[in-house]
Amino acid sequence: MGFLQPNLPEVDAAWRAGTRAERMRPMARHVAEVGFGTPDVVFVLYVVKIGLYVAGGAAFALLTPGIDELTATGAFQKVVLWTLLFEVLGLGCGFGPLNLRMVPPLGSFLYWLRPGTIRLPPWPGRVPLTRGTRRTAVDVALYAALLLATLWALLSPDPVLGRERVVAVLVALALIGLRDKTIFLAARAEVYGTLTVTFLLTGADLVVAAQLVMLAIWWGAATSKLNRHFPYVVQAMMSNSPVLRSRTIKRRFHRDFPDDLRPSGLASTLAHVGTAVEYAVPLVLFLSHGGWVTTAAAVVMICFHLQILTSIPMGVPLEWNVFMIYGILTLFVHDAAYGLGDVTHPWPLVALLAVVVATVVLGNVAPRRVSFLPGMRYYAGNWDTSYWCFTEAGLAKLDAGTTKASLLPHQQLEKIYGKEEAEIPLYIGYAFRAMHSHGRALFSLIPRACGPGHDTDYLAIEGELVAGTVLGWNFGDGHLHDERLIGALQERCHFEDGDVRVILLEAQPIQRQRQEYRLVDAATGELERGYVLVADMCERQPCDTDLPVHVTSTRRRAESGA
Repeated sequence: MGFLQPNLPEVDAAWRAGTRAERMRPMARHVAEVGFGTPDVVFVLYVVKIGLYVAGGAAFALLTPGIDELTATGAFQKVVLWTLLFEVLGLGCGFGPLNLRMVPPLGSFLYWLRPGTIRLPPWPGRVPLTRGTRRTAVDVALYAALLLATLWALLSPDPVLGRERVVAVLVALALIGLRDKTIFLAARAEVYGTLTVTFLLTGADLVVAAQLVMLAIWWGAATSKLNRHFPYVVQAMMSNSPVLRSRTIKRRFHRDFPDDLRPSGLASTLAHVGTAVEYAVPLVLFLSHGGWVTTAAAVVMICFHLQILTSIPMGVPLEWNVFMIYGILTLFVHDAAYGLGDVTHPWPLVALLAVVVATVVLGNVAPRRVSFLPGMRYYAGNWDTSYWCFTEAGLAKLDAGTTKASLLPHQQLEKIYGKEEAEIPLYIGYAFRAMHSHGRALFSLIPRACGPGHDTDYLAIEGELVAGTVLGWNFGDGHLHDERLIGALQERCHFEDGDVRVILLEAQPIQRQRQEYRLVDAATGELERGYVLVADMCERQPCDTDLPVHVTSTRRRAESGA
């Protein structure tokens, strides 16, 4: 790939005349040995952004009187809140071209400061004063209050934050979260909000509580990887790595390139070893209390996060990995002497850990009820996904009826490449999704939802990208583009039957080897629901669309007669 130009495959007229599945096949081979083919200048942009993030955190910490090292408790507090602010401004996860945000690279904070845009309350039927999907002046004020409260805490002149500043951040985060779950998730509240709660404690209690939160993050992520999906994530991530340039090595992550693009033994081994590391090594960090054992464990976990970081995973949670490395050095190396025996008030720690663990357990057992972020189901290849299929009339109504944070991805690509050439990166995106196990299900369900004209009459767009356009932020969370978003858009766009068909695929509960799906028409409601088996997805190639579907209920048969 070039520094300024992308590495895209050559196509001909025969390719353009093919079906969606036929056009995806050469793109899947391209993804397998090249990746997206992103120009190097884009990666340089992200490296610069990481540098600015690090510089900002260091400045807020070290310019505080009484803080003279980045491993001090007060410095850790400042870095946590700086990261929360960085994320909730839209500068972290979901930022930029690697998340198909080119023009502009972000729009989150501008969108959330604009009345009339879409908000999604998490429990509108249970929490008073949260109904509705239109952002009001109250919502804008609450979001602004969160920004100001966080900045107020960052500018504290005290070497350790006073509780009043911590409480102000937590109250603002909770209130805006009850009005709009998008902003709550964008703040990465399951990490930085939970760590901020530990700042209500003091001394050893604060340090040990923060250590336990970090341990819960690692163990939650490791638990979510106890499935058959994770090798597909490793396979796709390594194929798209900008550091790993050798096509020969990338082909080894597939069973028999180009004929069998399922994960190879190498990809599966890396997945299982990574899971074991994420379980075992953090426990060693927590229990070792210094010395060469702590040092060795810290080096292993730093390398673990550096491997993810340098692979530049989609969704680009880059600053999160940098923060985790910083947390290792601060909480487990500098403060290695602290342990459970130093805790003076154990019950607050027990209560906090109980909430965190219960959320993780519920997120794995009933993923439809808990977002994959609070459920800490990171990188596991097992999250709620969707595809939204638009007719030309449906797209026109979406454009006319909504205030968007950015153009839809295909519209941004058309501005850069032109209409015909934009199809190539669009289909590379399809192929990348198909490389994941759930992609087999999504592309098998599109014909059931849209009927015989699914190739010619509909443009399929990932729900994650639709959410990013109309909500201001996205990071792989199907809870942001399910029936609640469909309803919010229907209120504004007045789609007619057939204008928009949505395929909703739920994550796999840890205790079941199947994934539930729903097919929904934006105007008339649910058409069909059922499930697909994980084993069937894992037996098929990325572009196979013959996945067996088990229908459990149907309002009317889809036009395909399936």
